[in-house]
Amino acid sequence: MIRLLTRPASRPALPRRPPVSRPAQADVDGSATGDRAAALWLNRLTRVVPRSSAAAQLVAGGLDSAGAIAFAAALALGVTCAPHLRGALLLGLAACALRGAAAVWSARLGAQAARSVKTTLRAALVDRLLRGRPLATAVEQGARGTDPVAVLTTGVESLDGYIARFLPARRVAGLAQLAALAATACASPVAAGIELATLLPFVLLMILAGSAAAAETRRQFQSMARLSNLFADRIANLPLLLGFGAVPHETRRLGLAADALRGRTMAVLRIAFISSAGLEFFAALSVALVAAYCGFSLLHLLPFAAPERLDLARALFVLALAPEVYAPMRRLAAAYHDRQQAMTAAACMDATEPGRDAGPPAPALSGPHLCAPPHLRFRSVGVRYPGEPRPALAGLDFTLPPGGSLALLGPSGSGKSTALGLLVGLPGVHDGRIEIDGTVLEPGASLAASLAWMGSDPLLVEDTLRANLALAAPDASDGRILDVARVAGLDAVLGRPGALDLILDHRGSGLSGGERRRIGLVRALLRAAPLLVLDEPTAHLDAASALALRDVLAGVIRSRRASVLIATHDAELAALADAVVTLEPRS
Repeated sequence: MIRLLTRPASRPALPRRPPVSRPAQADVDGSATGDRAAALWLNRLTRVVPRSSAAAQLVAGGLDSAGAIAFAAALALGVTCAPHLRGALLLGLAACALRGAAAVWSARLGAQAARSVKTTLRAALVDRLLRGRPLATAVEQGARGTDPVAVLTTGVESLDGYIARFLPARRVAGLAQLAALAATACASPVAAGIELATLLPFVLLMILAGSAAAAETRRQFQSMARLSNLFADRIANLPLLLGFGAVPHETRRLGLAADALRGRTMAVLRIAFISSAGLEFFAALSVALVAAYCGFSLLHLLPFAAPERLDLARALFVLALAPEVYAPMRRLAAAYHDRQQAMTAAACMDATEPGRDAGPPAPALSGPHLCAPPHLRFRSVGVRYPGEPRPALAGLDFTLPPGGSLALLGPSGSGKSTALGLLVGLPGVHDGRIEIDGTVLEPGASLAASLAWMGSDPLLVEDTLRANLALAAPDASDGRILDVARVAGLDAVLGRPGALDLILDHRGSGLSGGERRRIGLVRALLRAAPLLVLDEPTAHLDAASALALRDVLAGVIRSRRASVLIATHDAELAALADAVVTLEPRS
């Protein structure tokens, strides 16, 4: 039930987000279905990379292959043709310079592409978080040890190697191998056949090694996220742990989590080293077989009739080029672990569609731009969250005239926060409508650009007091900051030496609850918006602090410089407003 009074009352609380339907848990155990979904997600993500960058990487790979072939030719020419030694040396130096330039260019292109993809993806993920949308399938289902912080940091960083190293290596591998095999076949078809035949076990072993590493990489990622979550949670609750004497117990828990991560990491490294040794063995074996064929052919000791007769120049060319046939595959194998890490991370981000979400955050549906205190009208507004049996708000009616003040007074759970959240597009209107100066505010539209918000728990950043006060008005001068801070009652803080340069942490250590609350008020006043929203400004304050803050707010309300909407369960604060709407608790 809603009762309209003629006296003010109000107090705001943090807006609630509607419950988010939980999607089915992503397959983080390495099933074929999960791997295919992750692979498709990564393929869609790479569309963010400009085509010109991919083409440039192919060109860089082609230049590297040309340099390798030129170096092999220079080596053969220099050994077998003394009169052309100087030309061979120049050709070799040019080939080395070309390969070095191609490698640097390719690395830069890969780093730029990775930076672009990570920045774009993080923007999309943060945008989802701010809108209350699922960040990631695994996260939303509470996957073991995975949370949004781990996804935005470790998870997104896990894509770096995939974009910067694996994708360029995969693009170039086929082209470079074909170029090396074609050049080898021109000098010795038999040697080219030997190299081609030895590629089959090489590729097979690479696939097996990658599959074996996939499961361990997933477990390592989950262990890392679990340790990150546990550590952050214990640090945040350190005073509580100290009070209950639970520090030794939690220290042991952190040690066990760290040991688990170390074991997972060693398992991944063990597989990587074993697979690398196997790949090096096959690459060396193929080169040895080509060398044996060339040697026996030159000595005419082959146990079979060869369809060709090698001379020293061609044999040296083939031998010098033999490692280059396998070099692209070895580079791809070295970067294959990056792909497995990216697959693991993709399993925790497959709720984000890169083709649609990976981009600059889509702007919120904007509401009307306010240049003066607005005429605000709620007409039978109701809100119902999905899956909730009762409405969060029902039949809310009130009118806030320009420059006036109105308080929503009620206990916790009465819908005060839900009503305030409607102004910034958090929940959607289920019934009724909201009017701003006679214009209907569309569902999901936000007045955030035209209002100033003061909450019960202001966000503090690890920076100076000046930076925290000017968070909503970065261009404000020190003089204006000091004037507004004194109006907000921060005289005690400002009296300290070098007050504006005082370093604060995210908890506001060294400040009282009332002083932290006044920082939020200073931000709201510095913004000088035409609509001021106060969300539980006196909540959890002692009587003296609440009284002092009410005196400051009374002056703000009397100034009539903005329309003021308050949500509170503090009847004395609500009495300062021109009108009070009392919300009864939901039955």
